[in-house]
Amino acid sequence: MRSSNGCWTCRLRRKKCDENYPVCAGCSALDITCHYQDEKPEWMDAGVKQDEMAECVKREVKEKARLRREGGYQVHTSSDPMVSSHDSPTERTCPVSNLLETNTIQPSPEPPTLWLQHGARSTYSCQGAPESMTLKRSEAVLFTFYLETLFPFLFPFYRPSYLQGGRAWVLEMIISRPVVRQAILCQSVYFFSLAQGTATDCDLDWEKVLSQTGDAFGVLRQALQVMDGSGIANHLHGAVRTMSSIMQLQRFEIAILSFHNWQAHLNAALALFRQLLDSVLERGEPRTKFGAVMSHLGLSLLSRSWSGPGDQVPSAEQAAFRFSSALVIFDDIIASAVLQTQPRLYEYHRSLLGNIEGTSEPIVDLEPIVGLKNWTLLQIGEISTLDAWKQQCIAAGNLDVVELVRRATVIKESLTTYLARVDTDPARFSIEKSSILDVFAPPICQGSFVTRVWTHAALIYLSTVVSGWQPANSDVRCNVNQIIELLLKGQISPALLRTMAWPFCVAGCLAEPAQEVQFRGIVELLQPPSFFGTIHKAFEIMQNVWRHRGVDGANHDIAACFKTGNDVVLLV
Repeated sequence: MRSSNGCWTCRLRRKKCDENYPVCAGCSALDITCHYQDEKPEWMDAGVKQDEMAECVKREVKEKARLRREGGYQVHTSSDPMVSSHDSPTERTCPVSNLLETNTIQPSPEPPTLWLQHGARSTYSCQGAPESMTLKRSEAVLFTFYLETLFPFLFPFYRPSYLQGGRAWVLEMIISRPVVRQAILCQSVYFFSLAQGTATDCDLDWEKVLSQTGDAFGVLRQALQVMDGSGIANHLHGAVRTMSSIMQLQRFEIAILSFHNWQAHLNAALALFRQLLDSVLERGEPRTKFGAVMSHLGLSLLSRSWSGPGDQVPSAEQAAFRFSSALVIFDDIIASAVLQTQPRLYEYHRSLLGNIEGTSEPIVDLEPIVGLKNWTLLQIGEISTLDAWKQQCIAAGNLDVVELVRRATVIKESLTTYLARVDTDPARFSIEKSSILDVFAPPICQGSFVTRVWTHAALIYLSTVVSGWQPANSDVRCNVNQIIELLLKGQISPALLRTMAWPFCVAGCLAEPAQEVQFRGIVELLQPPSFFGTIHKAFEIMQNVWRHRGVDGANHDIAACFKTGNDVVLLV
């Protein structure tokens, strides 16, 4: 029931008011003016003035919603010997205190209330954590939904062994870390509304989502302010939680097809990642620094109390750091392909992603998280580096085509060699680790499928960098055909296809007219579209390329395809 004693703004909007004075929770969440006075305002006349005021409030809600969507990170310059001289000022590493500067989002004094289930007053107290928390039942429902349904959907490849703690680190960080908790609430509110079938374009649903996003930005800013002045080394755990939350927010905004802020998010995450590696050891190889950070983050209480000498369960922060680091490196490489720049972490690639000194596993293994082998991403990073070099040479008027071809040949030989190995011995590239506990939730059997799709897309990308936009090129046609065949005959699940939006888009952009119907058929199977936004966005990009096929001046490169209007689209 709506209260007759609530603020006049809520009464005008016909919303329930919690009667909190001087600013109610509803107006605070939306950051709009809360008209709270004893006397009835003159505009509340049940006539023209009231209608005009209602329109003003609606405009204010929408304007503040736009500001919340556009709020983000602003990375400032600083002297960093690891940043090359050709980096732009906004791309350089910044002090952690400058990572987040938003004037439009005010942090909430308390954890925000979810309005999905009014009147649910049951609470769950989680004691023994570094920071205790009390959950309303609506929040417990949303967190359970995230852990059981949404997280496996967003990251279908990520199934860590139960003997290593599984995904318990996510639950632990939700319970004890407000920064992570707030980022996850953003995603849960939105997707839970979709699952209920209640998410529409009306103001009510977006108010829920955007108010949670605004609160998340506020909590992130508070966390960074705590680290300000004393140095990141004194707040190692907090920095890891903040980086994890930034990546969560980036994934959420991309999932709802908001591409305004991803570069700001990625800049902040990259700056935090660099500073984390430098916080423990100032000198040394990246792999050594990574190991030092993991060591300082410590083992979990479970590991110290239950495990034997050879069994170590990672702490929540250790698991979060490894997981988020993989996402940061992955996003950096895909971003470099659409921005025509060298990956910002390029100098870290061989040390973190390669098999060093005969070890069987790299320091950062991307396959359990994003589904493909490190070597494919390494080569995509090499291609984007080659493209950036080519663009610089063209701008300077000194492009050496022989050198371009030479460097491209080395990359192509690496890709084709790895691809041949996958095709001839696919079992070798399947998940090898297993335990008796896998009978409860067996690892996903992606085998070599995902790696093959990405590798064929990398070869298409390389061809466009070297030879320009030539869909009729025999190598391009062969690789497009291979991707179509894999997608149509591989019986791929919708969740797995969702993780391959970038290679899917690359192949579709260079498809022949006769192949358009096949790509359209694949997309039409992914319903509802709101759950598979990135794939539908990829199809939108393809259609734009197809419409301009054969038009004079419509010669493209891969990067140009991903620029739509004022946005640069990142399909991750």
